[in-house]
Amino acid sequence: MGFASSPSDQCGAILKSCLFFILLSAVELTEASIHIYDRDPFREVGNAYLLSGGSEGIAVSNDNHGRSYIRFENITFWRSKEDADHHPSLAYNGGLVQVIIFEAANRDNIGGSAYGGQRSICCTSDLAKLEGCKQGEVIRTPSATDKNWPVVLNVYFRGKMLSTHMKKNKEVNIKKTGMYNLFFITCDPKLKDMRVTGRTVWKNPSGYLPGRMSPVMKFYIFMSIAYAILCAIWVFQYVRYWNDVLLLQHCITSVIALGLLEMTFWYFDYAYFNSTGTRPVGITTWVVTIGAVRRTVSRILILSVAMGYGVVRPTLGALTTKAKRSSIKLDIYRKFSNALAVAVIISVVWIGYEVYFKATDPFNERWQSAWIITAFWDILAFALLCVICYLWAPSQSSQRYAYMDNKGEETDDEETESLCRETPKGSISLVKHDNRKDGDVSDPEEAEEGKRE
Repeated sequence: MGFASSPSDQCGAILKSCLFFILLSAVELTEASIHIYDRDPFREVGNAYLLSGGSEGIAVSNDNHGRSYIRFENITFWRSKEDADHHPSLAYNGGLVQVIIFEAANRDNIGGSAYGGQRSICCTSDLAKLEGCKQGEVIRTPSATDKNWPVVLNVYFRGKMLSTHMKKNKEVNIKKTGMYNLFFITCDPKLKDMRVTGRTVWKNPSGYLPGRMSPVMKFYIFMSIAYAILCAIWVFQYVRYWNDVLLLQHCITSVIALGLLEMTFWYFDYAYFNSTGTRPVGITTWVVTIGAVRRTVSRILILSVAMGYGVVRPTLGALTTKAKRSSIKLDIYRKFSNALAVAVIISVVWIGYEVYFKATDPFNERWQSAWIITAFWDILAFALLCVICYLWAPSQSSQRYAYMDNKGEETDDEETESLCRETPKGSISLVKHDNRKDGDVSDPEEAEEGKRE
């Protein structure tokens, strides 16, 4: 069942995972497909000095729609004059910098350990004897599926030069869909103060948008269409029954408009990103601001609807034993409370799934489906908005649902309540009712009139 492994094998697996986590801790949390290095420093990890060049999901087209690659542009390594003076020659591969590209699934192919001890990135004298690696270089084990991976590119400092360059516009073609990691590594302690300038371009078949973000752009297209349809239906009803529109329905209109703007702006933001490889600062700033406003107004709307703002009386007052036959309002709020209960249950279940998803995918190997995690909350918010639009849609009877205090509706004294009634002659008479029970008639004339009617 897979539980019979020896303690040494288990320790080795843990050490491999720990090493990869250390490597990933050096990765910049960036979603840009163009990674820029501006004299970025190296950091010490184990017996190596490294700099993360990026980590992104790259897809490969099956129909030759486009090419996937990582391109190095003007990558230059800089060292100080003091470090250069320590390397008058190139003995023992002195002045070597290695560029490592590997798929997350092949993370165990980088590094090794001697006699089951601590895992090392660079080859030591003991490892050179055991694994046949070259001392002073990164330990690389060829992949079982492709012996050319992980990719290792060597760059040397010549003599006492203060800088060295990678081959101009060097490209590494990606032939398999996966999560790829790039590291600049040196095993020479004399180069620990080295810096890097230049940039790398990560290209997917459909453009420069990172692989994990590519499905989100398509998602925003569908969400924009969905909001546009909802907006069209709502505006039709809104204009048709303009004279009966409530204040609550004005708030719903603003939420729909903000949602449409947010989804549309997100699409244009991602489309620009996909075509150029960089985020448009202006559009991104606007869409984040609109999104924050939309979420704020949405929460206020949910609270207002749940508390019955503009629909029920602010306080029961003395009428604590009678709510006065508001069955229509009760039905609306019963449906809304059921919708909220379903939304809460689904949210709790989804949070549990999200925790499980992230806990079981520490190396982002399921990056192709990770977009669903964030997209779910947009879908849930849209679904709740549709429910509110359905229950409180503008109509000719909208004012019937509103609480009108200035019309004397639901007053504390039932004796002041009056009804309009048409007499047989077509005239209208006002009949004043008191608190007598139904059928309790003390005036014979009124009783006789009631019989005739």
